[in-house]
Amino acid sequence: MRSRCIVRTLSASMLTFFLLILTTGSSPAQSAPDTTKKENVPTPAPKPGDTETTYRIGVEDELQISVWREPELSSLVVVRPDGKITLPLINDIVVTGLTPDELQTLLGQKLKTYVNEPQVTVTVRNIRSRKVYIVGQAVRQGSFPLNGTKTVLELIAEAGGLNPFAKSSSIYVLRTIDGKKTKIPFDYKKAISGKTENVVLMPGDVLVIP
Repeated sequence: MRSRCIVRTLSASMLTFFLLILTTGSSPAQSAPDTTKKENVPTPAPKPGDTETTYRIGVEDELQISVWREPELSSLVVVRPDGKITLPLINDIVVTGLTPDELQTLLGQKLKTYVNEPQVTVTVRNIRSRKVYIVGQAVRQGSFPLNGTKTVLELIAEAGGLNPFAKSSSIYVLRTIDGKKTKIPFDYKKAISGKTENVVLMPGDVLVIP
């Protein structure tokens, strides 16, 4: 009985540790703060009105930028860790958090200074930024790619299922929309019996399994 209590205490401590890393981006064991200046780079988190299929450009995504009749201005680029790409004439520009259509409009406006009626096309060649995360009492924790739609039950299955000590009725999805965090409760047993909704995940969602 005492060993089970110890396991539960250690599991709760690990869950707190992983949540701290996800929300702060660093380990609490760091001895000195990072004093370097960091830019407030937009992330591909959902925005009001987005659905589970809405795509927003993120870090490491590969984009083909094509300008009609201007091959020297066309480029195949990968979004850098600072959320930017570099293009001829325009130089560095932040693209994370934009949809391809929004980026097309933005690039067209910036190129008007150099090109008469520029027609820009943005083609997504490779998506690496759409991810969801599991922390807590799952067989395998960490990040998982979100290619297309994926439900909570599908993510749990992909992670190998729940651990024996998981509190299946206290699971929740931590979702950030427009900078605001929201908890979406999820009852595992009710979901697998069809008595409650199987939540559809969105990019950046964190599935917390106490």
